[in-house]
Order: sequence, then structure tokens, then C-alpha cells
Amino acid sequence: MNHYFEIKDLKVGFKTFEGYKRALDIEHLAINKGESYGLIGESGAGKTVLALTILRLLAMPPTVVESGQIIFAGEDLLTKSENEMRLFRGKRISMIFQDPMSTLNPVFTVGEQLRQVIQNNRGLAKKEAERVALETIDLVKLPDARNIIHKYPHELSGGQRQRIIIAIALSCGAELLIADEPTRNLDVTIQAGILKLIAELQRDLKVSVLFIANNPGLVSAVCNQVAILQEGKIVEKGTVREVLRNSVHPYTTALLRAIPKSKQDKIDLKKLIASGEVSNGGCAYFSRCLRRQDICSSKCPTLNLLGGTHFAACHLNGERGEL
Repeated sequence: MNHYFEIKDLKVGFKTFEGYKRALDIEHLAINKGESYGLIGESGAGKTVLALTILRLLAMPPTVVESGQIIFAGEDLLTKSENEMRLFRGKRISMIFQDPMSTLNPVFTVGEQLRQVIQNNRGLAKKEAERVALETIDLVKLPDARNIIHKYPHELSGGQRQRIIIAIALSCGAELLIADEPTRNLDVTIQAGILKLIAELQRDLKVSVLFIANNPGLVSAVCNQVAILQEGKIVEKGTVREVLRNSVHPYTTALLRAIPKSKQDKIDLKKLIASGEVSNGGCAYFSRCLRRQDICSSKCPTLNLLGGTHFAACHLNGERGEL
């Protein structure tokens, strides 16, 4: 089956003073056109590295792409030159970054920044670009667009700034939207509004979305499919129902149990993760797994089909995690 966006056997690492460190080792990840796909993992799992690799925004060196393919609409992005990639960034693939204050330039109004992106990518005259900018601000449901475009980033709230970032990402007709923890620095009520906005835009504009988060609850609110990333490897993937309601991999189960169910709920780390032993070329989760076996320390598991679209990379072979 030909997918709209597909990653195959991608291996990416970094050269450091301490030697080479592999950051990504992804066997397969596929997103269909118009689909919302979630990517979940703890901090340091490689989620942002994957997003930046897709857009070819990592400096090379020290970044090393060992092998693999990133296929978008039938074209391998890893074979494109820098000039060719500029035709993809913004116009066809856009990214919402984690922190809007570090993304927006504090010395320009948000209207100027939005207009510049539109002019650079769509070749419109200034007046026409301003019209498109106003329409895009209306699209992300910010009231009084004519007033908003004259404000500087520090004059807007966190939720308003994030909506401006979404407007910039969609202003040039992007087909694939990469949302890298877009609600990370927002309070719960603002998070809900941003999640609803992304879901509505994905449905109305028919864009494909790669939604990156460390909270499974956020992903389940906006995504159909989900993959669990652990130390650069996908350890479980499938539909949201298959993965989050019937978790197989111990890492997925630990992530789900780490979410407090109430203010009084206390998380016992000893019941979530083990410690002490280190694997020798085996499973990356071996040292923290409560259900590890001897084979886990020497043999790295690969993704195996469990049923439907549910895959897991675990030697437990289908033992269900308790939620």
C-alpha cells in the first residue's frame, strides 16, 4: 500500500566528543492523507529529532543520517537538495514548535511576520499578503484580526501566540502539519481550545497531522493512529483504541500508569519502573522493565503484528498490559 507519508528504516545519530550516539532507529511509520497520527514518548525519546529530520533542519554534521527513506507524496525527502527542500518547507510541510515565544520574533508585529511568510512562499504583493494574513487569523479563531496583526508577541497571551504559530504554519497551504507538543506551556483550559482547533482544522482543511506529545490523553483527543517512541525506536503502534486501551509493551503501560487519575493519586515509581541492570545490545527498555526476561538483555525485539493494525516490539508476544 502506498501511503501519503512514510518513513522506512530511518537511522539518525549524532557525532559527539564521547563518540557516536544513535538517536533514531525507526523501522516503519506511515500516515495516510488527511489522517491525524500521534507520536508519544517521554522527554529525550527522539520526538523532536524526528520532526526536525523530516524537515531537514538538523545541522549536518554533527547529525548523521545513516540510512532510510522519508517519503512524502511519492518523493524521498532525504534525497533532496537544500534548494529543493525549500519548496517543501512551509508550502507543503509546516511545523508548530513547542514554544511560540522562541519561534516568533519579538521586534516585529505578528502581522508583519505572518505577511513575510506568505510573501516569501506564495509570491504575493504586500497588500494581497495582508488580506491572506487576516483570513488566516480568522481561520484560527482569533477575534478582531485587524487589531491582532498590529500587536507584538509579548502583547498576546500564550494561547493567542500559539494560534498565531498555527496560522503561520497553515498560511501557505501546507498538506502535512507537524505539531511538536503545541500545548506544552499552556494551562489546561487553553490546551483544550488548541486541541479542538487542531482537530477542526485537520477535518476542514483535510491536512495530515503528526501530533507529538508526552501525554497520551492529548493524543487520544485528536488522533486516529498512534505510535509509542522509546529511545528513538517505535515500540508499539496501532489505532488509539488498540494501543492505549490494550497496551502490550511495558513502556506503554508505564506511560499510562504515570498519569494521575486525581489530585490525591500518588504515583509509585517502584511499581512503574525497575532499575539496576543494563542490556548488552538488547531491548532499550531492559534496565527499567519490570517484566524483563533473559532474552531481553541480548536480543532487540522487532515490531510484530498482534492483530488488526496493532504492532508491538516486545518479547512478551502479546501479554496484555494492565491499565
